[in-house]
Amino acid sequence: MGLPTARIVRTLALSLAAIFASSGAFAGWQEDASPAEIDRLNQLPQIRDAAMTDAKAGQGRGDWHIVAGVMEPEAHAIPVHVLTGNWRCRQMKLGRMSSYIVYDRWFTCSIRLTRGGLLLEKTGGSQRFGGWLYQEQGAWVYLGASHVRGEPRHTYSGASPALGAQVTPDDQIGLLTGIGDNHLRLEIPAVQESLLDVVEFAR
Repeated sequence: MGLPTARIVRTLALSLAAIFASSGAFAGWQEDASPAEIDRLNQLPQIRDAAMTDAKAGQGRGDWHIVAGVMEPEAHAIPVHVLTGNWRCRQMKLGRMSSYIVYDRWFTCSIRLTRGGLLLEKTGGSQRFGGWLYQEQGAWVYLGASHVRGEPRHTYSGASPALGAQVTPDDQIGLLTGIGDNHLRLEIPAVQESLLDVVEFAR
């Protein structure tokens, strides 16, 4: 495994700085998100740092260079017309149960405009997810839920201890940003098996 360079580490701390610094609170999607998950998304830069510290501390599974290629680029804004359409997507898990796990197989994902809004879905593989995208400071906040093949697509519940409800483990919150031409990164912080789940989109 090759260790990440100092430039990668610096980028982890800075790549979302402009997005988070420009607004102390997100707008629009908070009406649907639970307080606990709003707080979780606000902590994304710190969670990224902790996840990458774990990732470089031990032996992981898969190609480390894929992690660097997805996490190193600085985030940039993406307009709707670039987002919509079919994508290839693959996942990685950083920190906590394993230093890192990179799944090198590509599956099918899509982003499309519907009457309900902008819908993101992973429709291939055994582990799937889907939910809505909300534009925020040039990036996109994702609120969705995971499910397995054969189940109906789960919807985001917003249940959390802060609301006096039972935790719904399928709920997801994340941030989708551009990292190159036809290249996207979705970061889902503090999930069950890892500190950070990352989905790479390419076409």
